[in-house]
Order: sequence, then structure tokens, then C-alpha cells
Amino acid sequence: MSADEGVATIVLNRPDRMNAWDTPMRAAFVTALTEAGADPEIRAIIITGAGDRAFCAGQDLNEATNFEADGADAWIEDFHTLYRTVRSLEKPVIAALNGVAAGSAFQFALLTDIRVGHPGVRLGQPEINSGIASITGPWIMREVLGLSRTIELTLTGRLINAEEALAIGVLHHVVPQGEVMAKSRALAIELGAKPPGAMALIKRRFFEVLEPGLLDAVEAAKRYHHESFSSGEPQAVTRAFLTTRGGVKS
Repeated sequence: MSADEGVATIVLNRPDRMNAWDTPMRAAFVTALTEAGADPEIRAIIITGAGDRAFCAGQDLNEATNFEADGADAWIEDFHTLYRTVRSLEKPVIAALNGVAAGSAFQFALLTDIRVGHPGVRLGQPEINSGIASITGPWIMREVLGLSRTIELTLTGRLINAEEALAIGVLHHVVPQGEVMAKSRALAIELGAKPPGAMALIKRRFFEVLEPGLLDAVEAAKRYHHESFSSGEPQAVTRAFLTTRGGVKS
């Protein structure tokens, strides 16, 4: 994490894996978010990915091949902690989307306040293609996109382009690729200059509105993922995917 002029920049830094989450990365990221949220010198936060291929490709499937049903609760709780941490921050959070944001990374991006991308970004919920039941994701997708579009994107697993993302509210700004960070920084400085007390109270209320839905989605995800991983289907599909395509996203 780096900070300048009251703006903290946190970089998801596993470019060799398209910045896909694994357990240590999620833990380090939660720590960085928490520290930025607690630092009185920081007024706004930018999150981006290393390299130019991906913001984050979602769950690293190399780790997911080893998941067992009994570990589903802990896995879901890890993501609950991540999602709750970013949504509960009382400072503005901007996602500077420099490439693909898929699966859990797409969900995470939707939990930020403002999203900036470029014409080459691709975003979506392809978990079904990896044999993973998409439970938590549709909760936040419905809040942003409405039920009909959430169902279509979840069941098809397709990725949307920047033009569609802008039209449906997934992205707020689309700029040339080389200007994503500059635009994100300008927004961070603008929002960081707002009265901090009002900003904190507004964001706190948004969190209060969203938290019951998040809790419900997490409990449902624990039930359904336990059933899913007990069947062995996600592990089998993931192994096949990695063998044939070398993919990392979910």
C-alpha cells in the first residue's frame, strides 16, 4: 500500500496469476484495507491490480482444487471478511479496473463506491463455468443490476465489455487505458476533500442497509457450497479446466 496527498493506493499483486485471490493474498488485502481505513491521514482509497491483464481474476483455481466440503464454511467466511471490510469502510473507495474482474473479484468491485475502467476491461460472474455454485455474488449483483440481469449473467457466466458495463451501472467512468489511474486519483482527491464526518455517516448508513443482505447471502453460501463440494463436481470441473486451459478465475 502506498499513500500520497491523503489517497492510499492498494495494488493486488499476483500478476503471474492474473492477481487471482488465494488465502494469504486475501488476508494481506484485508489488513491493508483495515489499516487504510484506520489511518486519519488517508481520506480516500484506490484499489487496482498489478500489470495490464487483470484487476483480479477471482479465486485462484489451483487452490480451489483442494477444497473439501468441511472447509466450505471457512472459505466463505474469508470472503465474508473481505466483503464486509471494504463495504464497512467510512472513506470513499475507488476501483481502478485495469483488466479482467471475474467472479469474486467482480463481486468485490461492485462493493466499491466508484468504478473506473477502460475499453478493454471484461467483467462478470463465470463461476458456473468452473462448477462453483454462485450464491454470494448474485446478492450484490441484484442490488446493482436488478434480478433479471443478475440471473442472465450468473447462469451464462459470460463476461461483459466496458460499453455494456457502463450502460448498466457496473462502471461509472470509461477512459483510455493509460488514464485509468489518473481518473481514479482525481476522483479520490475530489471525494477525499468532502467533509469527512458527513462522508463517514453516509457510508455507515449504506453499510447498515446492505449488511442484512450480506449476512443472509453468506449463510446461504455456506449451506450450498457444503452441498456442492460434497458432490465433488467443483473439484472435478476445476481440475479439468486447469488441465485443458490453464485458467485461474472463478
